[in-house]
Amino acid sequence: MAGIFITGTDTNVGKTAVAAGLAGALKNKGYNVGVMKPVQSGAAVKDGELYSQDAEFLAMAIDKKDEKEFICPVLLKEVLAPSVAAEIEGKTVNLKLIKNAYLELERLHDIIIVEGVGGIAVPLKGKFLVSDLITYLGIPAIIVARAGLGTINHTFLTIEHAKKSGISVIGVIINNYIGGVAEETNPKIINELTGIPTLGIIPHNHIIDVEGGRLGNIVSLVEKNVDIEQIIHVI
Repeated sequence: MAGIFITGTDTNVGKTAVAAGLAGALKNKGYNVGVMKPVQSGAAVKDGELYSQDAEFLAMAIDKKDEKEFICPVLLKEVLAPSVAAEIEGKTVNLKLIKNAYLELERLHDIIIVEGVGGIAVPLKGKFLVSDLITYLGIPAIIVARAGLGTINHTFLTIEHAKKSGISVIGVIINNYIGGVAEETNPKIINELTGIPTLGIIPHNHIIDVEGGRLGNIVSLVEKNVDIEQIIHVI
C-alpha cells in the first residue's frame, strides 16, 4: 500500500474533514496511517511562526506526531493560489522537498492520506498544477464534491481533467449532504456520466470545525457512510 491523494472539485468542499475521517477510519482498521498536507496557503500564525491548521486537524484524527516538516513542507501565509502566494512572499514551492517528505512518510507508514489545496487544477508553481503533483507522487486520487446543485458539472470536469492527466481516480465522496432532489440524484448521474463510483455520501454536521480543531464525529461518519473496503481493495 502507499498513498491516497484527496482532491476536490473546488475549495471549501470539505477535503480536510473527509481526509481526516478517512485517515481515522483506516487507523481503526489497524493500519499505520500517516497524513500530509504538501502545500498550505493561508497558513495561520502561532508564536510568530506559520503553521497549517489543516495539517494539525489531519494529525489529530490519527493521533500522530510526525515531524511538521514532513506533514506540511510548504507553508504560505497569503490566502491565494500557492503560485501567487509564493511569488508575493518571495518563496518557492519546492517540489523536491515535497517528494522527499512524502517518501519519508511512506517509509514510516502503511498508508499516507495526502490532502491537496483547493481544486485539482489549482496552480502550485508556474503551470505545475495540483494534478501534476498527484502524478509526481504517483498515487491514486479520491475526489471530494459538494452535495448540492451544480456539483454534476464541477465533478464531471474534475474527473475529466484527472483522466487526461493520467490520474487513477478511486471514486467520489459526496460531502455535506442535507437532502433534496438534486442531492439525491447527483451521485447516480455523476456515475453514469463518468463511470467513476460514488464511494460514499457524508451528511452535514455543524460540530466539525477544522479551524477550531474540533473533529466531532467525522471518523464515525466516514466509517458509517463511506465504502472503506472498496478503497483498501483498490490501493
